[in-house]
Amino acid sequence: MSASVDDVTVDMLRHVLQFYVREETITAASAEIVNQHHQLPFSEVHGSGQVSSSDAQRFRIRADSLLAAYYPRYYGYYEKAIGIYTHVSDQYSVYSTKAISCNPREALYVLDGLLENNTILKIREHTTDTHGYTEIIFALCYLLGYYFMPRIRDLKDQQLYRVERNVNYGVFTPLLNKTADLDIVEEQWDEMIHVATSLKERTAPAHVIVERLTNSFPSDRLAKAFTNLGRIIKTEYILRYITDKDLRRTVQLQLNKGEYRHNLPRWIFFANQGEFTTGDYLEIMNKASALSLVSNAILYWNTSRISNIVDELRKQGETVDDDLLAHISLLPYKHVLPNGTYFIEQDSGEQKSS
Repeated sequence: MSASVDDVTVDMLRHVLQFYVREETITAASAEIVNQHHQLPFSEVHGSGQVSSSDAQRFRIRADSLLAAYYPRYYGYYEKAIGIYTHVSDQYSVYSTKAISCNPREALYVLDGLLENNTILKIREHTTDTHGYTEIIFALCYLLGYYFMPRIRDLKDQQLYRVERNVNYGVFTPLLNKTADLDIVEEQWDEMIHVATSLKERTAPAHVIVERLTNSFPSDRLAKAFTNLGRIIKTEYILRYITDKDLRRTVQLQLNKGEYRHNLPRWIFFANQGEFTTGDYLEIMNKASALSLVSNAILYWNTSRISNIVDELRKQGETVDDDLLAHISLLPYKHVLPNGTYFIEQDSGEQKSS
């Protein structure tokens, strides 16, 4: 509301909205906030910025859209929804946002955020829930230099693979009852490296390449090669996961951060009644990117304020352990007014707050 700010007119706001508020500018502003937040010393209490997770959050949509799909789990059989897929760092910052349909598996979009990361965060490890993993994603993450560590449901039902059919693997032999095809991996290795290079250079959206590989399996030999490489890497990961308590804790902690952050967009998106009323993709992405921008701005403010409070306590002689602070979320949100506060100048010179 222009009347809430001195010397700002409706025409000024319209000009800014028309020429400056778009996905590219919002994303760039959000990335700068993430960069500044990463440089706050207090951010390191919660992580190094090298671990992240990705997950989709569903929102109701009232308009017709190619992304809209029925999602009975949350909205019944008569309401449609879309997904906002975000990548969240171990410091709670959002470094990638994408509007997606609720129908495809989320694994299609894991690599998009990792490869399109335009912040100073150097992500090395990434986790998702069960919907975010496939054997092809294991293989591609390996070739791209990311350690993929999803939380896989029903581990006891997972198929594990050996690399040599006639080798005795000791106590693991009963578990490794199928053999991965290394010959096809060797045969297609150059092509696999070519695909990984194309992804790094962003010659095509990652989800398009992943979708083509997924849909062409098992008839396509390149897709079979990625799948067999992924089977080997998945097997190694599962064996480590069930024997490494620290790995399980890292995965669960990071997923908890991402899931907890979902509360904030719900709170700030139209007073906790958030829904999309437009079917236009660009407008949807503008709103989704704006949600992440506001989320990162609140994160920066919270981190600065909490850091100041901790510094004051320590100056007063209080002992505040960093290990304890790591358990305090940087995203409390009940102090945030979803609708904002507006001050309107009255003729009498008094201000009216709404």
